[in-house]
Amino acid sequence: MALRRTFRVALALSPLLAAVACVPQDNEPKAGNKVATSASLAPAAPAGGAVTDVTTPQPRTATYNCADGGRMTIENLGTSLHVLGPDGASEDLQASPVNQNSRYEQAHDAIVIDGREALVMKAGSTPVTCTR
Repeated sequence: MALRRTFRVALALSPLLAAVACVPQDNEPKAGNKVATSASLAPAAPAGGAVTDVTTPQPRTATYNCADGGRMTIENLGTSLHVLGPDGASEDLQASPVNQNSRYEQAHDAIVIDGREALVMKAGSTPVTCTR
C-alpha cells in the first residue's frame, strides 16, 4: 500500500519538477528580454555578441556611409522613411509590416535598420550595409 502511494506521489510531482528545472534560478532575464542599463552599455561586448540599445530613440535624420563608398540620408518619419540617395534621388519607403519600425520597403527596394546599421536592398543589386 505504501509503495502504491509513493508511486502516485512521484507520478504527480514529476511534471512539477520538470517545470522547475526549466525556470532560470538566478533571476537573470533571457537574452531576448534583457533591458539595456548603463552597466550593460559598457564598451566591451558580452560573450553572446553586441547588444543593440533599443531603449534610446533613433535620430529623426541621420547620414549613413555605405560599404560601396556612397552616402545617403534617411529621415525617419515613424511609419515611413524618406531616403535621399547619393545621386540626389529621393524615395519614400513604408514600414512593412505597418506595426514595426525596422523594415521599410517599396516595390522591390527595402531597408532594414538595426541600431547604427542599415541594410539597403535594391532590386537587381547586391545588398549593401551602411553605418551612421
